[in-house]
Amino acid sequence: MSKLIVKGLTTGYDKVNVLHDVSIEVEPGKITCILGANGAGKSTLIRSILGLTPPRQGEILWDGRNLAGERTHAIIAGGISCIPEGRKVFPRMSVAENLALGAFLEKDSALVRDRLAKVYDIFPRLKERAAQLAGTMSGGEQAMVSIGRGLMAEPKLLVIDEPSLGLSPLYVKENFNVIRRINEIGITVLLVEQNARQTLAISHYGYVLSQGRVVAQGTAQELASNDDVRSAYFG
Repeated sequence: MSKLIVKGLTTGYDKVNVLHDVSIEVEPGKITCILGANGAGKSTLIRSILGLTPPRQGEILWDGRNLAGERTHAIIAGGISCIPEGRKVFPRMSVAENLALGAFLEKDSALVRDRLAKVYDIFPRLKERAAQLAGTMSGGEQAMVSIGRGLMAEPKLLVIDEPSLGLSPLYVKENFNVIRRINEIGITVLLVEQNARQTLAISHYGYVLSQGRVVAQGTAQELASNDDVRSAYFG
């Protein structure tokens, strides 16, 4: 199975570095989380992995291949898919049309239908509402569309950015249960979140980012019992 290794990553925008010597490893078949407050550098890390913000120093290795300089579509074709923050559905397109866009690189229509069936198995509600315009759905339902669209690429690694953002507690719990289920069917997950309690409950290993640096790392249990992490995130 494929492994993601970020080694000594320093990058940013214009003349300002946002990430400083960041190193993380995402083990195959596991849920690895990145915790951090707003402005910690979490989104910049995702952008770097996806080829949108190139490294100034360091390497991003996927399956032993350095992703630095690769185009985003090539990185996605290599098995990395991202569920963006804030859901980002296409509001004037149906649920089925939104999902189909996730498989835009796949030319075999039979394979696309097979992937769609798997998504509907995870999200029966989306099958019921396949013809509904995505923009008319609730926030929680749009989150399902967004995750389902990411799964349509049949990724080896699913990067999920702030899945709890703007959702009711009920949908947050449902979303995290879905993420656990996605991992159980064999997909590696990199989960980027502020909600430490829910995140650590389903993660295997994690890193804490603060001001663009890794300030703590360990198993989910170790981070949950770390006094600094507890005071920062659990009150």
